[in-house]
Amino acid sequence: MNISDLHIRLIPLIIAVVVLTSFLLIGLSHKVRESSEYGLGGRSPGRLGSGAAIASNWMSGASFLGMAGYFYLYGYQAFACVIGWTGGYVLLLILLAGQIRRFGKYTAPDFVGERFDSPAARLISALISITISVIYCAAQFKGIGILFGWLFGLPYSVAVTFGAVAVISYVVFAGSMGVMKTQQLQYTVLIISFILPLMFLAKKLGYFWPLPQFGYGAALSQLSPEFRNSFTLPFASSSLFQWSALCFTLMVGTAGLPHVLSRFYIVPNIRDARWSVVWGLFFIALIYWSAPAYAVFARLIEAKSGSSPDPAAARSMADMVIITAATQGGLPIWLVGILAAGGLSAAFSTVAGLLMTGAASCSHDIYAGFLRPNASEYRKMRVAKGCTLLLALAVYLISMNPPGLIVEITAVAFALAGNTIFPAFLLGIWWGRANRQGIITGMLLGTLVTFAAPLFGRFVPVVAELFPLTSSALCGAPLVILVTILVSLVTPPPPERIRRFLATEVHGHLD
Repeated sequence: MNISDLHIRLIPLIIAVVVLTSFLLIGLSHKVRESSEYGLGGRSPGRLGSGAAIASNWMSGASFLGMAGYFYLYGYQAFACVIGWTGGYVLLLILLAGQIRRFGKYTAPDFVGERFDSPAARLISALISITISVIYCAAQFKGIGILFGWLFGLPYSVAVTFGAVAVISYVVFAGSMGVMKTQQLQYTVLIISFILPLMFLAKKLGYFWPLPQFGYGAALSQLSPEFRNSFTLPFASSSLFQWSALCFTLMVGTAGLPHVLSRFYIVPNIRDARWSVVWGLFFIALIYWSAPAYAVFARLIEAKSGSSPDPAAARSMADMVIITAATQGGLPIWLVGILAAGGLSAAFSTVAGLLMTGAASCSHDIYAGFLRPNASEYRKMRVAKGCTLLLALAVYLISMNPPGLIVEITAVAFALAGNTIFPAFLLGIWWGRANRQGIITGMLLGTLVTFAAPLFGRFVPVVAELFPLTSSALCGAPLVILVTILVSLVTPPPPERIRRFLATEVHGHLD
């Protein structure tokens, strides 16, 4: 490829480079040098700061780019994402956050291994956590590739390569506290970069712009007769079961994501853990209220211009719809640049948390937990960074030919978490009789259920209907919980010390 073939959007590129460079400098200034803090944390950033970090870590490419694209394609169906993802935090707040903090382990595999007194359960949990990180990261890499392609005018395959090098450089050089500090700045960038262009777009289109999250209702009313009535009708794009399955899967998957759960290990007490969730949910909602507006404005612009794409073309451009809406809506290029910088920030933030969570599982739970229990901190840190590169390479290879929309890829990771990690934590915290045999069986079954549709759906169609790849937890998670309970009841109970610890330390007092 010749330099003359590139069509670089200079102003947006400068804005994006400045933002990402500031993240890198802050990350380097808070670099962590011990593996016990790499991907795990060592100091508390406070309730508000932790909430902002949770929101930043959560505001992935799926939230910033993918959700608007999903609304653009499916209308009402996409509300399953909003309800599922936000409802998952409510579930997490009520059932798990405080108890996780009391239990006091560093990672999800740490909790599983200690609670069920089983190195095998810990290993399985670590492998599942790594798989979740890889799948989730693949969706983020797709978003990074799309944005780098737009900024540089590059083909997707070349753009995702450049983007992968950039994000890996940041993750390797910055440690966990660096990421935490950077994520607080990233959320500020996210909220400004997502809402400010939306306000300008709403004003330019003639709708109530001070609060475009409410003002787009008038546009929606105008869109229905001009575009298609089914865009606003419930279950026009799917059945009630499919909508409910996706909503439930995203909800329990949120409560089971390892990189979300790990946030509660570094806060000083249970109240801070709970308030971190509350603040995080508030910060998340600010952006979630805005994604439908971008989708509606994009559809309205198309309807008015008479250039509505066919379904195949719409699907191919859906993940880029916020940039398309901004450019076709006539926003200044500097505003579009701010929007692109926010999208990159969202993807970079999530990739940082996911890769380091996966690397922490490799170094802390597998290498130090099984292979070299007496390894030095320096050696464990080297392993963590090496695993970061290996995981990133695996993600990069998947993202070169992404299997679906950003939201669809992300949903598979949530389904795996909802079918495996969530039942393990739910039963591990709230049912003292759950034992190692039950939880190992449950996690293995949950993994099988998650991938049942591509494995068996061709031969047994009902499997694909009950356990769709992106939303298998509605039937899968209850099945896993039931099997875990049955296996636990017919096998020996867990050690008495564990049951006593749950009763006295986890449920017995407030701190």
